[in-house]
Amino acid sequence: QLQLVESRGGLAQPGGSLRLSCATSALTLEYYAVGWFRQAPGKEREGVSCMNSKGGSTDYADSVKGRFTISGDSAKGQVYLQMNSLKPEDTAIYYCAATPLRCTLQVSQFNSWGQGTQVTVSS
Repeated sequence: QLQLVESRGGLAQPGGSLRLSCATSALTLEYYAVGWFRQAPGKEREGVSCMNSKGGSTDYADSVKGRFTISGDSAKGQVYLQMNSLKPEDTAIYYCAATPLRCTLQVSQFNSWGQGTQVTVSS
């Protein structure tokens, strides 16, 4: 089980921005794909974004393309999710996760998870 610890989320107004961080290790970023997922109340967990190992290719859910950006800093062992132009429907618990497989937005392919952090978008 890999260590993945999300930073505190927060509250943002519609149209605002937040950046989430996930503390892991340089080895995780070297050998695992990492992803961000979210789960809104009453809904299933869904993939938001992922990034292949070694800062490789990325993928995004259609609902966040052009607004969210995933990135990593292997020296710091951090994975980031920059969220811009936030919408109320982005409100959810956000999770960081890792998989030994290639980047995918499928929840079932990830076997290491952080504890989650709440993001609320409201005026």
